[in-house]
Amino acid sequence: MLIPRAEETDRAGVWPEENVRKLGELDLMGITVPEEYGGLGMDNVTWTLVAEELSRACTTTGAVFGAHILCVEPLLLFGTEEQKQKYLVPLAKGEWIGAFGLTEPNAGSDAGNVQTRAQRDGDHYILNGTKIFITNGGEAHVYVIIANIEPEKGPRGMTAFIVEKGTPGFEFGKNEKKMAYGSLPNRELIFNDCRVPAENVLGGERRGFRVAMQTLAMGRIGMGIGAVGVARAAFEAALPYTKQRQQFGQAIANFQLVQAHLADMATEIEAARLLCLKAAWLKDQGREFEKEAAMAKVYASEVATRVCSKAVQLLGGYGYIQDFPVERYYREAKLFEIVEGTSEIQRLVIARHLLKGV
Repeated sequence: MLIPRAEETDRAGVWPEENVRKLGELDLMGITVPEEYGGLGMDNVTWTLVAEELSRACTTTGAVFGAHILCVEPLLLFGTEEQKQKYLVPLAKGEWIGAFGLTEPNAGSDAGNVQTRAQRDGDHYILNGTKIFITNGGEAHVYVIIANIEPEKGPRGMTAFIVEKGTPGFEFGKNEKKMAYGSLPNRELIFNDCRVPAENVLGGERRGFRVAMQTLAMGRIGMGIGAVGVARAAFEAALPYTKQRQQFGQAIANFQLVQAHLADMATEIEAARLLCLKAAWLKDQGREFEKEAAMAKVYASEVATRVCSKAVQLLGGYGYIQDFPVERYYREAKLFEIVEGTSEIQRLVIARHLLKGV
């Protein structure tokens, strides 16, 4: 269903409602959520394999899936029983879609600089501020929002809130026009005296930075394996072309330079996949996985860019036109080096773990 319609989905410029609904019907929206909360109760390795296939088949649908999991994960890790029953169950069943709101105009790589303000007012908190680039923004029903009850204290004042679509004072702003992903919403979230019930605090006051970092660690595995999916799609488009394209009286796959490109592409894709699977396996074992998640994300995202670039090169002029999908994969691949922490930030995360105790 996804592969034949991937190009149409991208060019339509609208939310892929039918694709997302199908994911819910297949019980894919809560793969790692225990069965008592409406999920399948499977492990993170299984989730990673599913995410790869979705991204390979339709990068837009894969991105919707990934952003949804960024809402599911913190609820699973930090939610109270009441919060799980109210929000996690419909999210896991695919009845609702989720989103995660951390990024702001001045809080991107500097994740601790969140300025969206949350002030206690009796049994509520009043949120004021703006989030940007939020995937699934406007379409999602539930948002995990990182705000700050004491901005002057930086990360120590950050607090996570569950905010429902339709809450008074919660509005949607600009939907960004991007180099790729034309059908994927990335909207501003605007909070103007938005009143959120105190019971919607997720994980406790001043624990929002921890919520964000643990969510992003999971998200890095997701971004890494999403990049693997895009790279696979590009490789699988280029490989048969090299066997069919005739130049100088033979298929270009017979030329050693083309073979070298194909060998590098296949090797890097496999290495990137294994890094992602290792990070997911470590998480399943209850072991530290943050370093491996950062390694998976930085390596896989850069592999995707290299592989998609080579795919365009192997198709030559055809690789540059929209009749073939590799030009779209090339544009889509670059995003993986930026979101969920840039490649530069991932290297800092890895180095911090390597130098711990030194």
